[in-house]
Order: sequence, then C-alpha cells, then structure tokens
Amino acid sequence: MLTSQIQTLVIIACLLMAGDSWATPLRVLILSGANNHDWRVTTPVLKRILEADGHFAVDVETNVPAMKPDAFRNYDAVLSNFNTFSLTNPGAIWNIEIRTAFVDYIRSGHGLVVVHAGSAVFYDWPEFQQIAGATWGKATHHGKMHTNEIHVVATSHPITGGLKDFTTFDEFWQSAQVASGAQPLAVVTPKREFGGSGQPEPIAFATELGKGRGFTLLLGHNAAAMESVGFKQLLRRGAEWAATGKVSENSSSEKSK
Repeated sequence: MLTSQIQTLVIIACLLMAGDSWATPLRVLILSGANNHDWRVTTPVLKRILEADGHFAVDVETNVPAMKPDAFRNYDAVLSNFNTFSLTNPGAIWNIEIRTAFVDYIRSGHGLVVVHAGSAVFYDWPEFQQIAGATWGKATHHGKMHTNEIHVVATSHPITGGLKDFTTFDEFWQSAQVASGAQPLAVVTPKREFGGSGQPEPIAFATELGKGRGFTLLLGHNAAAMESVGFKQLLRRGAEWAATGKVSENSSSEKSK
C-alpha cells in the first residue's frame, strides 16, 4: 500500500512539474526611452507579448545613457527597442566600462534581442554591431507598409525550425547592413507596387559572440505590426534562444492574449 501511495505521489509531482515547466521565468531587460519610432507605445506591447505565457519576466529601462556596468547582471537577455536617431548630438552612449561589461555579459552566455530599428545605435562599436546582426546602413531603405508573406529559410535553426510561413502588414527594410556571420532565418520580398525591391530581403537573423547569442527581427515597425501571430512567435522563440541557446516546445504555440 505504501509503495502504491509513493508511486501515486511521484506521478502527481511529475505532472505538476510538467504543467509548470516555466516556474522560473527568463528575465529580460528592454532598453527603451529613445527611438525614431513610437517607443512609448511599442515597448509596452513587446513587454506584454513576452510576458503573456509566463515564460518571461520583463523590466524596462528608459534612461539608457545613465545605465551602469552592473545593469545586466540579473538578466538572461537584453532587448533593444532603443536607438539614437531621435536624439540631437547624442555623443557616445555608454563609456568603455559599460561597453566592456556588456560584451563580457554576452560572451559569458547571455543574449541580445533587437526589434526593428533597435540596432540603429552604437555604430562606433564593432562588437555590438556584430551581435546585433543587422542595422540601418547607408544603403538601407524601405517602401510603403503593405501586406506580404514572410518565408522561413532556416528550417533547422531552433528559432525557426517547425515554424510556417506567415502573412503580416509591416514595413520591410531593403539592403540592411548585415554583420559578417549573421545567419538569415526568414526573408520577405517587398512588392514593387509599394516601392519594394522585388527581391528577397532577410528580415530575421541569428548571431553568436563567445558563448552568447543575438536575435534580430527587423519586423515590428509599429504596435499594429507587432500583433501579427508570426511576429509574436518569432519574438518569443528568438528571445528564448538568445537567453538560453534553445527553444522549448511551448514557445512555438501562439498565445492570443
């Protein structure tokens, strides 16, 4: 009888553990507070998408220039929804101490997630551009926002493996400045009738630096574009991979909240 009761308790415990596999959420810090896009609206949307299924706990930093070298130590990944296009003569954001601390943080096994123009900053910092994967360069441009198909090209990568192509309404960059070694995960072909190139353009990338990882998603021009099912899936899966190097089965499911 006692053996049977123990077996029952073990089974119940296993079921509880399986149903609560995200009991310790991954911690993400969103960099915000300046952007040539509407960060006041998009930052809460990004926070909501990540926190919707309990897999992430998200904090927001809106005074990026004032951050200190120890600002990252309690987080599994940093998400950039920050750039300096809207700032007048911003100068060098972050001194050598905090830049060194950030590179050490990434190299030690943590992650960086970039959304849309969140890499359009730190152009004088090669390590950041390397892990950021892709940014707005001198030749980068875009046509009008329109509805288009996003095609997964990296079918064996943890972020995009098993994901289906999807349709979204967004702003699609062309001729993005791509870092050496960045792996394209998905592409779009901007339509000529909307000022597009008519050629496949990568819009999602994976990078590595030391033991760390970067995920860049050039979609997400505004809050409406972020409500796309495909955007949400890529953001959650990319954030988990950046933070841990893997993607759990649950993160592939769409959460409608």
